Amino acid sequence: MKQLKDFFRKPFFSDYRVLFGLWMILAVASFFLKYWHERHNNYLIFKYVFWHTINGTSLYAQYPLEFKDCNHYGPLFSIIIAPFALLPDFIGMLLWLVVLTATLYYAIRKMPVSDKVQIFILWFSTQELLNALFMQQFNIATAAMIIATFTCIERGKDEWAAFWIVIGTFVKLYGIVGLAFFVFSRHKGRLASHVLMWAVIIFALPMLISNFDYQISQYSEWYSSLVMKNISNEMLVGMQNISLLGMVHRISDNADFSNLYMLAPGLVLFLLPYLKTRQYKNIDFRLAFLASTMIFVILFSTSSESSTYIIAVIGVVIWYAAVPWERSKWDIALMVFVFLLTCMSGSDIVPKFIRKGYVQAYSLKALPCTVVWLRLIYEMCIKDYSKKELEVES
Repeated sequence: MKQLKDFFRKPFFSDYRVLFGLWMILAVASFFLKYWHERHNNYLIFKYVFWHTINGTSLYAQYPLEFKDCNHYGPLFSIIIAPFALLPDFIGMLLWLVVLTATLYYAIRKMPVSDKVQIFILWFSTQELLNALFMQQFNIATAAMIIATFTCIERGKDEWAAFWIVIGTFVKLYGIVGLAFFVFSRHKGRLASHVLMWAVIIFALPMLISNFDYQISQYSEWYSSLVMKNISNEMLVGMQNISLLGMVHRISDNADFSNLYMLAPGLVLFLLPYLKTRQYKNIDFRLAFLASTMIFVILFSTSSESSTYIIAVIGVVIWYAAVPWERSKWDIALMVFVFLLTCMSGSDIVPKFIRKGYVQAYSLKALPCTVVWLRLIYEMCIKDYSKKELEVES
């Protein structure tokens, strides 16, 4: 064990240049593996959000000659994907993956945690990053925006925290969880007013490449598509609902009971640590809220899929590393459990009969994160996070 620890203490493993280079290599490798084998359907869906906006056609209809499945992102996404959609697919998709990766890397590097914790997050989440890159998923940017919201509030830049909340909400709804950090803001009035300001601006932004009537119709269609998608997810169709909700339904052979029986107690547990107002002053307690939020939004969403776990896994690492006490052997065992069942279970190193017949069949990817989240809520309710405040650059 000592030799293993000494090995991982080598400068190579704590060099940011190594990690940045590794993440960029993963982005480029993912592009070549998927593009050349024509397995980049998600990027095609994203790309055509822009072109369908330009042509004034529905963003949520199916276009079997262009791509499989259909779009579920908000009309704002047409602006975000525009710079990439205007380029040939070969260049646009490559840049898309590189920009997503760099965005998350930068968000983690700006977090108000020690270099050691940042390094740990970057290494531990690498497998989930690769998983999301293979699917060309915007979830990578979603994770970055949740982190950026928290970091901006910590640094007193509430106007930018509001920006990330609104952007994330108008693209995929997940960004709205950034409001969980509202109680930690030192400028609550500024944060609230800027949320409203950005909401108006960002609502209207796609009208730069379309018109008012078209955008109103597309927001209406977006709502309908999300309702229908939620119904489909609750029926456990395909590889969706890889969440605590989906896991319980699949293990119980999709027993006929409402998700509210899990959502209601889950929400109560999530809100319970807010009662610990004396802990608000401790940066590690606030980081625990960030971790809880990133895990909660995946465990209790019927839209969770394998590639969304880049969000939850980063939350798991924050839970483990950003505390003022030494972690126990049980906590280490939990991290191993997360790495093996959540991070690695979808890879080819796991035999197919296990991967398909058990992990995917019962949404077991959610199990380790569920255990960690319950452990986290328990700690937030009973532990004292008191320590000297970390100084954060303004």
